[in-house]
Amino acid sequence: MSQNQQAVYVCAIIKGKLWLPEGQLPCMPLSQLPFSDGETVAVGDYQQTSVVGVFNCNAMLPDDEMAGLRALLPYLSADLFALVGRVVQLDYMRQQQAYCGRCGRRSEFDVQTVAMWCSNCQRHDYPRVSPCVIVAVRDDKRLLLAQHPRHKTGMYTVIAGFVEPGETLEQCVAREVEEETGIQVKNIRYMDSQPWAFPSNLMMGFLAEYAGGELKPDYEELSDAQWFDCDALPPVAPRGTIARRLIEASCTLAQK
Repeated sequence: MSQNQQAVYVCAIIKGKLWLPEGQLPCMPLSQLPFSDGETVAVGDYQQTSVVGVFNCNAMLPDDEMAGLRALLPYLSADLFALVGRVVQLDYMRQQQAYCGRCGRRSEFDVQTVAMWCSNCQRHDYPRVSPCVIVAVRDDKRLLLAQHPRHKTGMYTVIAGFVEPGETLEQCVAREVEEETGIQVKNIRYMDSQPWAFPSNLMMGFLAEYAGGELKPDYEELSDAQWFDCDALPPVAPRGTIARRLIEASCTLAQK
């Protein structure tokens, strides 16, 4: 049976948003799409079902069937969410790397290599992924949590930031925490990672311990930062995020 007849997870992107009929990621044969599909690329399998990105869709779909990737966070497993996120990152690559960085000519999406191809320079331009650190800082049974201006629901989360050139991940952790909160950390150790397609990041998660300094939030970056007892946390990052995993791991350590 051809892929067009097999049921696949369809990640159709139109103007940066996913097609989510009834708020769900559709699983259907490509031949049954209610619109003419454009370019397709399989990005992996989830539980023996292919996950397929569909680009350049020729469709006019209701606004209530279109949503960003975050809408799927509460419903998808981490593995499936990462595959859908890969499609979102490839769409971002197609938009941001549409012209060759060497000669300026228009590039084309090469489905076989999953990269942009410049026929003039005979070169591939692969997806650009930005490395970020994210860290949960613990002081005995207290956890450092911050709130960003973009968090309109009162949610708190852990500290994060981009890695700078020539910087190790551990140096980035220490710098970001001190820049944003004024405190120093020690015993920095890697725990976990998560592809984060907002727009094209790789989050590398760490645990750390308070080493000193007075808490002084940088209000250009944060709207608040406080120490919270692990038994009395405010609303925090949702399940499925690496931030939530770091928070839960830190609170588990605090109970020992």
